[in-house]
Amino acid sequence: MRLVRTGLLLIVIAAAVIGGAVWWEDRNFNAGGPSEKETVVVVRPGGGARAIAASLTEAGVIDTPLLFRIGVRRRDRTTELKAGEYAFPAGASMAQVMDMLVSHKVLMHRITIAEGLTSDMAVAIVGADTVLEGPATVAPEGSLLPETYVFERGTTRAELLAQMRQAQEKAIAELWPKRKEGLPIQSVEDAIKLASIVEKETGLAAERPRIAAVFVNRLKMGMRLESDPTIIYGLTKGVPLGHPLRQSELDTPNPYSTYQIDGLPPTAICNPGRDSLAAVLNPPESDELFFVADGTGGHVFAKTGAEHARNVAQWRRIEREQGRND
Repeated sequence: MRLVRTGLLLIVIAAAVIGGAVWWEDRNFNAGGPSEKETVVVVRPGGGARAIAASLTEAGVIDTPLLFRIGVRRRDRTTELKAGEYAFPAGASMAQVMDMLVSHKVLMHRITIAEGLTSDMAVAIVGADTVLEGPATVAPEGSLLPETYVFERGTTRAELLAQMRQAQEKAIAELWPKRKEGLPIQSVEDAIKLASIVEKETGLAAERPRIAAVFVNRLKMGMRLESDPTIIYGLTKGVPLGHPLRQSELDTPNPYSTYQIDGLPPTAICNPGRDSLAAVLNPPESDELFFVADGTGGHVFAKTGAEHARNVAQWRRIEREQGRND
């Protein structure tokens, strides 16, 4: 009987010790950590729990790597810890750190491609980013959708550019079937070309549909588009001239100049945004055929050549007053 009582006592003691150990582990695993500020740690792939705990300790996110490994193992999360770049908040507990590693709550980076940039310009921005990896691939003109993209460390430049192309394809796939009937646009490629011209003609979102309508009207009537940005693209591939167009540049043989060619240029002249794509596929009803800058950043529109001539004369006066003629 004494042996039975002794055995029971040992069991109770062992249970108490185990329970105490579990309580101590749980308390410390959930207690605030030693870091006093947000700490960024890159967890390399293939390292395992021991290597991860060492990296976290070295960075000052945790101070007891053995306890971290025990806590992760006890919660059956050892194989679920994921590599990546993490921004652990100040005072993060081991439990919080584990949850971030398991849920892959990594630090996200951003890159913005503005509307109207050429593909070469967009590729240069991607190439200059210090977080992205690998070489930047060539992108056909007009094939990227301008917007802000988020990515995690380890993403390659080729992957991000592919994402930009897929985003543009998705936008076109949504807009093309809903296009207005009777448009003088026979293909998606033509829509992108025209949208790229609209994009370069104005920086005002409210003007895009109206400018799109002018160009659609001109195409329907067999008129040349006569868009200055197409000349610039043919001369410099979209790099600003740094001065107003000269007569000599207007006269230079140029396969992109819509003053010299009928219809649309050989390719897009930039990467148009979604709004410009939507504008050319659903332009408003309009009789306008002309527009010229108004000196305030916008444009003044006209239905007749005579009206347009007066508007141009007014713009020339504004240019002279601003000293823009060379």
